[in-house]
Amino acid sequence: MTANTAANAPAHKKYPNLFSPLDLGFTQLKNRALMGSMHTGLEEVEGGFERLAAYFAERAHGGVGMMITGGISPNEEGSMGSEMSTPEHAEGHRQVTDAVHAVDPDIKICMQILHAGPLAHTPTMVGPSAVPSRLSRLIPNELDEAGVQKQINDHVNCTKMAKLAGYDGVEIIGSAGYLLSTFLVEKTNQREDQWGGSYENRMRFPLEIMRRCRAEVGENFILIFRIAAMDMLQGGMSWDEVVLLAKEMEKAGATIISTHFTWHESAVPTIATMVPRAAFSGVTGRLNKELNIPTITSNRINMPDVAEQVLADGDADLVSMARPMLADAELVKKAFEGREDEINTCIGCNQACLDHGFEGKEISCLVNPRALNETFLNYEPSTAPKKIAVVGAGPAGLAYATVAAERGHCVTLYDAGSEIGGQFNLAKQVPGKEEFYETLRYYSRMLEVHHVDVRLNTKVCAEDLKNGGYDHVVVATGITPRTPEVEGIDHPKVVSYVDVIRGNVAVGKKVAVMGAGGIGFDVSELIMHKGVSAAMDKEVFAREWGIDFTNHPRGGVTGVVPQVEAADRQVFLLQRKSTPVGRGLGKTTGWTHRMSLAKRGVQMMNGIEYNRVDDQGLHISIEGVPQILDVDTVIVCAGQVPKRALYDELADSSIATSLVGGAYEASELDAKAAIKQASELAAAV
Repeated sequence: MTANTAANAPAHKKYPNLFSPLDLGFTQLKNRALMGSMHTGLEEVEGGFERLAAYFAERAHGGVGMMITGGISPNEEGSMGSEMSTPEHAEGHRQVTDAVHAVDPDIKICMQILHAGPLAHTPTMVGPSAVPSRLSRLIPNELDEAGVQKQINDHVNCTKMAKLAGYDGVEIIGSAGYLLSTFLVEKTNQREDQWGGSYENRMRFPLEIMRRCRAEVGENFILIFRIAAMDMLQGGMSWDEVVLLAKEMEKAGATIISTHFTWHESAVPTIATMVPRAAFSGVTGRLNKELNIPTITSNRINMPDVAEQVLADGDADLVSMARPMLADAELVKKAFEGREDEINTCIGCNQACLDHGFEGKEISCLVNPRALNETFLNYEPSTAPKKIAVVGAGPAGLAYATVAAERGHCVTLYDAGSEIGGQFNLAKQVPGKEEFYETLRYYSRMLEVHHVDVRLNTKVCAEDLKNGGYDHVVVATGITPRTPEVEGIDHPKVVSYVDVIRGNVAVGKKVAVMGAGGIGFDVSELIMHKGVSAAMDKEVFAREWGIDFTNHPRGGVTGVVPQVEAADRQVFLLQRKSTPVGRGLGKTTGWTHRMSLAKRGVQMMNGIEYNRVDDQGLHISIEGVPQILDVDTVIVCAGQVPKRALYDELADSSIATSLVGGAYEASELDAKAAIKQASELAAAV
């Protein structure tokens, strides 16, 4: 579709497409920036709607044109934690809609209707057939005719209640392996009645929901249908089926088609940091040309220039940025004002957002711990500014220094190194983690904006701090890699992960990596990588994960064989624990790292006992059986220990001293915990 824009609207010089209004006929969107749906887990907690109201209102102040809530179920059997089916439910949501419209009546807020189907957290869950999701141990209850009609009616009622709650529209999700999408795909819809069999019958269920919802709410209400434009399933939806469904949704009354990519059980990453920016927008672009209503595209669009290019290319009429607006509530406003270098960019890590959501925890953001905590974590101006020294410019030190300085404290930041970033300077070297450069760019700019006195290449001692006139000292000196007590650990074959990542040592053709935590996986990825990083090249990404964007076979992946170039090395990734290797990685991204290494031929071994290192290689035992790994390099990734010497030296001084980040807790490198802890302490100092 070629979207209509408001006549005579002045064009933004740098982002003319992003900041052009969009005419929907009965209403208008102020710009093309959409805050997409993110589950929050707050709807059912005490005070949750107050927190949600503050969260959405802050994004409204940030300049977004439209926003969509986290998924809300139309009934109990489809719930993942929250439901909208009664006027009492609507009353709670009214706090959210009122807060947004109080900021700007022109900003639209829509509620996502998400019936989880086979992914619901209840034994009463339902589906078109008794086919379980690969991600669930439960078998859904197969719907009979009365059950099908109930689900349709419940969607209509949910839409009615959303309108009562003050929402400007709803997004009905028909993708990801949730209920509506399971009707569309043969493997999950094995019915032989009017709701199954031919594709025309299989799409009848979501179409009937759209028709009846439109009849219920009338013409002047936004109805968005979220379609699986490329579901990444073997034997999934064909391109012709996607187009047909979208066109029929337009006829049934949809205002906008929102494109989604993948089911949760798909073996293709779509949201991890290893995915190129705007990797899937071209799929939306093809669909856009088939429709007369606007389309939304999404996934890994995290900066305004990326959004502008997507729109300029005609790949969509609206750009969804969900996690990026967790990371920075003012992303749109900063883009409009030309302050892009001040944007706290989403790095696609998923650690505090999606991982928390799938673990039943409250959601926030690794790079912005204020996200969804706006009612109690605020950086208010200090009434008694202090002179503060922060020692260590890693993630914790940077967070503390910038927050404290923002509040008006006089902050000096010391680091013995030549650049800020600490462990992030290692992470950014790993293929697929290039987004870490953005976080360091953001902090570098914040140090300037808030006038932090940065002193690099400066090793400061306790006496310097005691004599420096400081009211408060923050020790953020980080960690030291742990050296395991293994015979021969000082053998020339043995090297540290730090030296490997920095390129200070040569790595041989046969390698053992001692330790299979996040660093062990990163190092293995680095030394087995060959060519351009998939995160930086859409074609490489498609080839490595078996996606055919050109021909769009069923699901985009059917019959496509992944092809991965790997370095000429044999690598053993070793773990002491007997649990599966990589189990401790993030819930939503850990599987991608395991698959990536497996495709590159890395041998992952657990239950390892390290015996010794000598000229023969690494001697290990597995279940008491000794063996020798004939390797020429042993890379130690065996954890870390805190660097607390400076803190201990300050213990007897009269200066108030805080310990943050890895220096406080180094059991596993955790930037999420480090930035959160430092930000909270700086907010309170």
